[in-house]
Amino acid sequence: MQIRKAVIPAAGLGTRFLPVTMSVPKELLPIVDRPLLQYVIAEAVEAGVEEVIIVTSSGKESISDYFQPHPIIEQRLTANGDDSLLAKVTEAGNLAKVSFVIQHEALGLGHAVLMAKDAVGDEPFVVILPDDIIAHSPGAISQMVQVSEKMDAGVIAVEA
Repeated sequence: MQIRKAVIPAAGLGTRFLPVTMSVPKELLPIVDRPLLQYVIAEAVEAGVEEVIIVTSSGKESISDYFQPHPIIEQRLTANGDDSLLAKVTEAGNLAKVSFVIQHEALGLGHAVLMAKDAVGDEPFVVILPDDIIAHSPGAISQMVQVSEKMDAGVIAVEA
C-alpha cells in the first residue's frame, strides 16, 4: 500500500537550540535559504507523500503561517517581475497538502504521533523528525519506503 501521509512532530520546546528558539521555532531555523521543515517535507514528497500532518503546540503559530499564502509579498514580487524569488516564496505551500494538529500538553514523541491519529486514519504513514537532515539521493524516506514495500513491514531508521 502506498504511503501518502507523513506526521511531523513539531511541538517541542527546541531546548537544544536555546536561546534562539525562544523567538523562532526550531523547525523554522534556516539552512541556507529554507527552514529545516521545508527540507524534510520536500524529502517526504520525493518519497510519494502527498499529505503532511504537523503536530505543533501553542506558541508555534509561525509554523502554520509559513505555509500560508503571503499575498502582499507575492503581489510585490509579481509586480517587480522577480519570478525566481516568487517561486521560492510559494514553494513551501505547493509541496504537499499540509495540515496541523495541536498537542496541548507535552507528553513526549509517542503522544505527539498519537495526536495525528484522526488525520492519518487507517493508512500507513511515515514519521519524520524535522531536525535531522540527511542529504542523499534518493532520500532516506524514499529508501525506507522501498524497504517497507519489499519486506511488507514497518521500518525504522536510527542515527548513530
